[in-house]
Amino acid sequence: MMWILAALLGGAPAWGQAPPEPTIEELLNATDDASRGESSIAVIRMEIKTSRYERSMKMKAWSKGTERSLIKILEPAKDAGLTTLRVGDNLWNYLPKVDRTMKIPSGLMGGSWMGSHFTNDDLVRDSRLSEDFTYELTQRPGEGGDNYIVSCVPKPDAPVVWGKVVAEIRPDKVPVKVDYYDDDGTLVRTMSYDDVREVNGQLSPRIFQLTPHDKPGEYTRMTFEELQLGADIPDEMFNLQALKKQ
Repeated sequence: MMWILAALLGGAPAWGQAPPEPTIEELLNATDDASRGESSIAVIRMEIKTSRYERSMKMKAWSKGTERSLIKILEPAKDAGLTTLRVGDNLWNYLPKVDRTMKIPSGLMGGSWMGSHFTNDDLVRDSRLSEDFTYELTQRPGEGGDNYIVSCVPKPDAPVVWGKVVAEIRPDKVPVKVDYYDDDGTLVRTMSYDDVREVNGQLSPRIFQLTPHDKPGEYTRMTFEELQLGADIPDEMFNLQALKKQ
C-alpha cells in the first residue's frame, strides 16, 4: 500500500552552516512521500485492534511509482497467498482458496481492507497535500513546539474526502503525525509515524499507526520488518496474469 512503502530524503548540512528552512511545499511533499517511492520492496507486520478482535498479519509488498503496488499476505496460514493488486484507480484481490481474481467495485471502495482501519479507497487515492489543498504554516520550531505545523484545506474541486488536514513535521522533514478532520471540523483519524531509521541514506519511519478517533482504543499499526528502497522491479509484476504467481 502506497502510504507505507517509501522513505524521506535526509541530508547533512555543510559544517558550520545552518540548513535552509524548508518551504511549506517541501514539508508537505516530504509528508506525502513518507508513503510513496519510485520503487520499494518491504516485509510488513500489520497489527489490528478493534472492539471485537485483535489480529496480526505479515505481508510482502512491492511498489513502483505512485500508480502500481502489489501486496501478498504471508501469515496467518489461513490468509496466506491472498494478494491485492493496484494499478491506477483499479484494485483487484486474488483469492487462492478458490483460485479467483476479483475486481473491487466502486461501491465497495469505502470498505475495510483486510479487516483493518484502512479502506480500499486508501489504497488507490493519489492526492497530494501541496496540490489538492490550500495551506498555511501555523507553527515553526521554537514557536510553542519543536516542529512545523501546516494546516491544509481542500480546494473546491479536489478529489478528497477531508474537510481539513493538519500535519506536524520535524525540521528534518520527517512527519510526526497527520490529523484528518471532517467537514464539521471533527477529528476523524490520525496517522502517526515512529521509529525513524536511515535506509540507503534516507530517513524512513518504520512504524505507521492509524488511529480512528470515533473508536476509542482501536488502531491499525504497520511495522516494517524489512525494507529495500530503489528496488529493480519489472513492470510485468503488476498485471493480472502475474497476480496469482507472486
